[in-house]
Amino acid sequence: MVDAQKLKEFDLVGYALEHRIHSIVISLKDRRGTLPIHNILACKMHGIDVMEWATFYEKNTNKIDIMNINPSHLILGDGFQRNRLTILVKGAMDRILAFLGLLLFLPVGLVISLLIRLESPGPVFYSQERVGLNGRPFRILKFRSMVADAEKGLAPQWASQNDPRITRIGAFLRKTRLDEVPQLINILKGEMSFVGPRPERPFFVAELEKSIPFYQLRHVTKPGLSGWAQIRYRYGATVEDAAKKLEYDLYYIKNLSIFLDLMIFLETIQVILFGKGSR
Repeated sequence: MVDAQKLKEFDLVGYALEHRIHSIVISLKDRRGTLPIHNILACKMHGIDVMEWATFYEKNTNKIDIMNINPSHLILGDGFQRNRLTILVKGAMDRILAFLGLLLFLPVGLVISLLIRLESPGPVFYSQERVGLNGRPFRILKFRSMVADAEKGLAPQWASQNDPRITRIGAFLRKTRLDEVPQLINILKGEMSFVGPRPERPFFVAELEKSIPFYQLRHVTKPGLSGWAQIRYRYGATVEDAAKKLEYDLYYIKNLSIFLDLMIFLETIQVILFGKGSR
């Protein structure tokens, strides 16, 4: 990478052609008076691709660099557009698949309910407030995988590795993602989608919005049973993990399509089969 100040006296075109360079990436945050515009434009006229760092990063990692991006890139760039037809088709598919899924899963669900009650006292289902579309709260449903009142008298906390609050049947449900199946009811109610950013608790959302740029943007679409971040990044329980997952969530929101949803759905099945990312 060549310093921008030296480029003004540097034969950029000759160097690029001699070394068969096919792309130039501009990574400066403040470009006023520093970019050799004429040299870079000449390179572009010679067929050399010129792109911003944010575009280069997104193309090569399938995520958005939230720590080194200007808001103007999100506003003026491609994507982040709500296609009404896509939203309608996505919503209809969600409800049809959720209804069929509940019917097929009913016998297994009865067995799981019985095992949960036999292992520990308490309700079969666990309900918890999460942040949904446009920041509206809703109550997510899960099979209970922890002892009853696991957070009684405690501040909200992320699940940790080998969490002692998790029951034996709960560990199995989490590993296979079966604890998430009751969220098909949330999908039927229109509170969730099969694919989207995973919904987070209001307590954590309030904290993460203070420290992670653009975090509120993940609420412009419905939260999902699975998502791009879930199949691309490990289970996270820190602010740093939340920031990394947001990079994938914003990529999904920017490029939302039925095709991308289908790809995530198929990869989620592989994740479930191999038990990756569960806790």
